[in-house]
Amino acid sequence: MRRARLTSALAAAVCALAAVQVGGLPSAQASPVAQAAPAGVVAAAGELINATTGQRMWSRDLNVRLPIASLTKVMTALVVLGDGDLNRKIRVTEAAVQYAVTNFAGSAGLHAGDVLTARQLLEAMLLPSGADAAYLLATSYGPGRPAFVRAMNAKARWLGMTQTHFANFDGLPWPTPTATYSSPRDLLVMAEAAMKRPNFVAIVGQRSYLVRATSQNHRYYWTNTDLLLASYPGAIGIKTGFTTAAGYCLLFDARRGGTTLMGVVLDSTNTDASMRFTAAARLLNWGFAGG
Repeated sequence: MRRARLTSALAAAVCALAAVQVGGLPSAQASPVAQAAPAGVVAAAGELINATTGQRMWSRDLNVRLPIASLTKVMTALVVLGDGDLNRKIRVTEAAVQYAVTNFAGSAGLHAGDVLTARQLLEAMLLPSGADAAYLLATSYGPGRPAFVRAMNAKARWLGMTQTHFANFDGLPWPTPTATYSSPRDLLVMAEAAMKRPNFVAIVGQRSYLVRATSQNHRYYWTNTDLLLASYPGAIGIKTGFTTAAGYCLLFDARRGGTTLMGVVLDSTNTDASMRFTAAARLLNWGFAGG
């Protein structure tokens, strides 16, 4: 996600979310197996499931392949968490810093020469969507970035994500804008796997994270790009994404009482960052109301 575009849209997004009301009109694009969804769910594709029961509540173009931008970083985290050793010390390289700069990518603002743990770099990747942190994790855990991407695709196959391919470790539009892609169905398979990992849940459920300055690193303060955490009661994660080709995307999860709902919206316009949060809130309102 391009940091400047997100930052400029934060105030508008919070205001838009506050105005969300439950709708009741059927969606003309809903799949045959899904119930009618509320009006105002702006997304090229998406899905909502009851993660407690496994019931699919709503979907739109469930198996269509679309670019997914920084939702890719959820799989990056899964590969790292599967390997473990989150206390591994990783030195920030100039190459990682310049990677984010030259690609106009989301950045955690890492300083070359700092030494951080893999756990801290997961925070840096998942909260502010730092491509610099993703670069370092892929380099360290591959070992090497090509090997890491192969591990991502192997994990996707193991999970049964048949409409998914990862060309890189962060969802940036290279080697082409659509080289990394997935489907709503596959993304919720991935999200469910990630949300079974306590370390992942603990990270993505935070609104912010502070790394205090030490002799080995600068001070860092990272805020979560997922505005639902601050505006939607019960929201517990999980990840935002944006490129021009992918539009504004969101994987989301919320819990009320004994019910957990999980969903995704893809390409919820590529001009209005707030729309994905509004779409998610409408779906969650409808879902918690019983569909």
